[in-house]
Amino acid sequence: MILSLLTLLLIALIVEGFVRVIRYFADWLRQGRRLDASEVSEAHEAEEAAEKVAERDLKGIDDKAVPQRRATVVRTEHDAIEAYLDEMHLGFYQVIIVFFLGCIAGLFVEEVWMFVTAGLTQSRVGLVWGPFSPLYGFGATFLTLICFEMRRHHAKGWQIFLISMAVGGILEQVTGWSMATLFHAESWTYEYLPDHITQWVAWRFLFFWGILGLTWCRVVMPPLLYRIGMPTSHRQLVFVILVSVYLAADIWMTLACFNRKTARDAGVPASNAFEQWVDEHYTDEFIANRFQNLVIGGDEQ
Repeated sequence: MILSLLTLLLIALIVEGFVRVIRYFADWLRQGRRLDASEVSEAHEAEEAAEKVAERDLKGIDDKAVPQRRATVVRTEHDAIEAYLDEMHLGFYQVIIVFFLGCIAGLFVEEVWMFVTAGLTQSRVGLVWGPFSPLYGFGATFLTLICFEMRRHHAKGWQIFLISMAVGGILEQVTGWSMATLFHAESWTYEYLPDHITQWVAWRFLFFWGILGLTWCRVVMPPLLYRIGMPTSHRQLVFVILVSVYLAADIWMTLACFNRKTARDAGVPASNAFEQWVDEHYTDEFIANRFQNLVIGGDEQ
């Protein structure tokens, strides 16, 4: 019992320290050489809009009772975020960060979910380098782009729910079909479920995608985009460019490894120096240990 409590305390301290490091790094990125005034005008306009809303809502707050003050602060934060998003331009900078965070957060949630529900502690990563699952990254990105647009059109909750179901179903179908067709690989299957629609799509998970999309649009996305903000310094742009290059290289290398794994299973030898290098460094044993929930070429990893 004591050991469990100490473990939880240690985890909490690690998480708190990690959050502090991220905040410090984010503050550091905002410093340094500023972008041209024309490039940051939208960011300044959005910040000014949020500040005006906050000043309006906080007038007379000191004269209110404690519960009323708390309610006013919560409403003020919500209104300020909405005002900021009204002026925000959603572009490459925000999309890359959302994809990056989605890859990591989705993987973490999936591994925790599998441990709690099935007792599994297997690696469920989707790329050869780093703790990333691109399926969740693409899901978070698509939901953000679509939900941001639906927000501008004041979409109703049921509309967001249905569109999110469609996005999730299409994403799972395309990903599952592509893996099976291109690499004879399988990361998941719903064929054993009574409500499956295809091998990779099931009604229960479409419902889950709908709930996820509605939650993302109304609860997660607004404060997330508000905290990501718009770039105002060269450090921020350089960081995002480096992250995007790394992720692109990671995805490309993963596809190369899968391609060579499929070729090796078919008895096709390496045809050039790069393929030889892949065969030497990303062996069948590496693939099996790295992608423990993946089946390639009919062999369970």
